[in-house]
Amino acid sequence: MKNQYNKTITACFIGYIVQAIVNNFVPLLFLTFQSEYGIPLEKITMLITINFALQLCVDLLSVTFVDRIGYRASMIIAHVCAAAGLAMLAVLPGLFPDPFSGLLIAVVLYAVGGGLLEVLVSPVVEACPSDNKEKAMSMLHSFYCWGYVGVVLFSTIFFKLFSVSNWKILSLVWACVPAANMILFTRVPVPHLIADGGKGMTLPELFKTKIFWLFMLLMLCAGASEQAVSQWASAFAEKGLGINKTLGDLAGPMAFAVLMGTARLFYGRHGEKINLDKFMKASIVLCIASYLCIGLVRIPAAGLVGCAFTGLSVGILWPGTFSKAAASIKRGGTSLFAFLALAGDLGCSGGPTLVGIVSSVFSDNLRIGILAAIIFPVLMLAGISKRK
Repeated sequence: MKNQYNKTITACFIGYIVQAIVNNFVPLLFLTFQSEYGIPLEKITMLITINFALQLCVDLLSVTFVDRIGYRASMIIAHVCAAAGLAMLAVLPGLFPDPFSGLLIAVVLYAVGGGLLEVLVSPVVEACPSDNKEKAMSMLHSFYCWGYVGVVLFSTIFFKLFSVSNWKILSLVWACVPAANMILFTRVPVPHLIADGGKGMTLPELFKTKIFWLFMLLMLCAGASEQAVSQWASAFAEKGLGINKTLGDLAGPMAFAVLMGTARLFYGRHGEKINLDKFMKASIVLCIASYLCIGLVRIPAAGLVGCAFTGLSVGILWPGTFSKAAASIKRGGTSLFAFLALAGDLGCSGGPTLVGIVSSVFSDNLRIGILAAIIFPVLMLAGISKRK
């Protein structure tokens, strides 16, 4: 019974690699867009804001149609949008008088795909028969990290070998990943989270469940704890620690992603021997210590270690919260996962925003900004302790 779902789980793993491509490829091309199309950098950075804002909207709207059209159809639509957006990225800017308009349309397309994937992939894995769903969930989320690492490394190698001017070819290459996975999703079995024709909770039922709001807080804090450092790691290494950009990117965001993926992979392989509550609490304590290291220790090497170990510490927080919520709210269904994704994305946006605002108040001091974001792991530790 379980073996027939192995390919489904593999397709879900690739789905998170697709999401990593969607979220992390375009930022590598910001300066290229600026020089090639003459678009101001401030305008280009709007593409990321629009990407995540649309993903938030899709998170919210998905509760109205995913159960109606089914998980398979929704998965196919998500991959078609992601593939089309990445392909159009290479085509549309040259077809419009204003290249930014072409870029914007491409981003809108793949943002819809990315938002749907975030809502769909976790519940499909949760619905697949397995001996330890927490292990499967942690392994699943590790693939986003490996996807991020792969996007940066493969793109860097491509640019070195063939020049950044050929980025459109690479965009088409990346588009092949969701296109191929879309075909896979037409063939694998796709279980529903609520089996045997049962119905999930209605939104009023879900909203009246007190523990649902606790998990929403935990997801918000998980996303904020992760992205508050991840999004600012490169800038902190370069500006706050005085390290050159290449080394800063490798020692900052790359080290962060590798260690975050390592934490998820570790739990994915050994989760049956580990108490998830204790593992999450220990990880949050390490996260708090890492934030303190970044904010208070003036030695540059210590700051880099703090950034890296933040990645290690936050690895289990997002997938662990997903697993706990699914186990605690049995009939949550698609709505539960959609709102958890929404809360997580709000945290992913709010964490870096808080860092930026506080840093600006203190003369662009990123140490103080990141230190202020320690409120998120502190709140998460309190929330997990309250749940017990």
